[in-house]
Amino acid sequence: MTTESTTPQWVKSSYSNSGSCVEWAPTTASATGTVPVRDSKNPGGPALAVAAEAFSSFVAGVKTGGFDTTA
Repeated sequence: MTTESTTPQWVKSSYSNSGSCVEWAPTTASATGTVPVRDSKNPGGPALAVAAEAFSSFVAGVKTGGFDTTA
């Protein structure tokens, strides 16, 4: 039997740039169905817990430009 670590292994989002740094914990997400998300500039600060389905929808929206605020 494999035991998952309860400590998230944070990964910087590939969509982050120098002004917007977001990290998520994919191993925690795959083990629990909940995606932890945090601000990488404040790693000791709060983290959001997002349902995996909602997070997938959000990422799909980002990829298609659904959150473009330059318009």
